[in-house]
Amino acid sequence: MDVRFINAFIDGTIDVLKTMAFIEPRPGKPYLKKETAAQGDVSAIIGLTGDAKGSLALSFSAGSIIKIVSNMLGEDIQEVNADVRDAVGEITNMVSGVSRKCLESQGFNVVAAIPTVVAGKDHTIRHVMGGPSIIIPFETDYGSFVVDVCLG
Repeated sequence: MDVRFINAFIDGTIDVLKTMAFIEPRPGKPYLKKETAAQGDVSAIIGLTGDAKGSLALSFSAGSIIKIVSNMLGEDIQEVNADVRDAVGEITNMVSGVSRKCLESQGFNVVAAIPTVVAGKDHTIRHVMGGPSIIIPFETDYGSFVVDVCLG
């Protein structure tokens, strides 16, 4: 996978969470994911077409997404609820948009679908293209999350 795509998703994720939730996530070293098990408690996946075909997923631990959404809404949320699940879809949509805008500035045309949200212990993420994906792990002071990208 082209490093320009990975960098766009890293930059897009950091930009969205800094701007919308006042949290600066710290990216770790990307690695290859071969199984379908999600890396978090709540995930959203969005299909991508154009110069990059595949999908993008964000998968959050309960601790990280509760704090992120609490900051976004200005409320003290205590559990993963409908508002949190909705916010995961919106965050994924925003990350996709910022990342696609970055890629567009480099000459790529990438179009996104509407995100689908999945929650619950031990849920799975099946990418449109199938096969392995690249995991970009992130840490926050409140827990971890990953960006899971599969492009063909």
